Amino acid sequence: MSEKSSLIDQWKLNLQERKNEAKQVRKIVFILLIVFLFLTVGAVLGAYSYISSALEPMDDTDENAVSVEIPIGSSVDGITETLEENGIIKNAQVFKYYLKFNNESDFQAGTYNLTPSMTLSEIAESLKSGKIYHEPIFNVTIPEGLRLEEIGEIIAENTDYSQEEFMEKVTDEAFIDSLMGQYPSLITEEIKGENVKLALEGYLYPATYPYYEENPSLEVIITQMVDAMNNNVAPYVDMLAEFSEGDFTGAEAEDGKVMTVHDLITMASLLEEEAAATTDRAMIAGIFYNRLEEGMPLQTDPTVLYAKGQWQERVLFEDLEIEDPYNTYQVQGLPPGPIAAPGATSIEAAILPEDSDYFYFLTSAEDGAMYYSETLDEHERKAEEYIYNVNNEE
Repeated sequence: MSEKSSLIDQWKLNLQERKNEAKQVRKIVFILLIVFLFLTVGAVLGAYSYISSALEPMDDTDENAVSVEIPIGSSVDGITETLEENGIIKNAQVFKYYLKFNNESDFQAGTYNLTPSMTLSEIAESLKSGKIYHEPIFNVTIPEGLRLEEIGEIIAENTDYSQEEFMEKVTDEAFIDSLMGQYPSLITEEIKGENVKLALEGYLYPATYPYYEENPSLEVIITQMVDAMNNNVAPYVDMLAEFSEGDFTGAEAEDGKVMTVHDLITMASLLEEEAAATTDRAMIAGIFYNRLEEGMPLQTDPTVLYAKGQWQERVLFEDLEIEDPYNTYQVQGLPPGPIAAPGATSIEAAILPEDSDYFYFLTSAEDGAMYYSETLDEHERKAEEYIYNVNNEE
């Protein structure tokens, strides 16, 4: 055999080996594709089966009612987790997506009798319509904008406790410390500031509270209101970092200093006392932030009355001279603490103000309408027209 023939045979042999290797590679790739396809289909079918199962009743044969309490101010996350913890639904996350997909909202607080056999639709409908199966023995309604003393009056009217007993409890240091331990994100050392008049002022959320026992303790009553405030403030806590110190104090910003929950509730309380209508709150909040940013005093009348401790219909010129940390005619920045209990609309407006170029506003003495101004001259002209002239006519 010649050398040339040997080379050709070797080339053919190498070619055949490469063909065999290529065939093996194709076979491996094919097998891997088949495995991947099966895995993908399996994962999809598994996910579909999991979600389908989670959308079904927990146990369609279990008609035993479970008492489930939905606290006032509960978020969707809180509601779905509570239902899962009580064995009413299979998966809180899936139920949350179900509610979002079906645009279900406006759930009512209360104590419900729900069964594991209920469908997600039936559960959502019960929570939305407020079909409370445990009727409360009595309800207490706390309107927006009340001070602690006024809340105490309402408690006294609806329970066996006196206003004095209520005030003793909301000023009890040990009780306040216990609340700080329960709600560390809401109640901080700021409430014990040197100039703060009442530590829990503004921290009792205004709402209608149902009670399922004849004589709940003051601790239970007050804690329920603090818990509701915590639930209503919680969605905005992560947004506080968007406000630098200069935005809400008028002072030069310090590194890392941001708006606190105490600042938020304080601002919201001012809006609650100033705004004549729901739509005014965001605009007034924007004006307050404009003034603070420019180093201007807020000059809001409700803080004067709070500083004075006398609740009259009109603030007199002589009242503006009161020397008190709460008098925003005399001090710059926010007052040391809230002056009343703000509701949900005021809390939202405090963190989501309306942007404008206004620095002044007033309320018409005739019909309560709000008027806004960019300059002091413009503001004074409107005051002459909508306040002084109207009062003189009276």
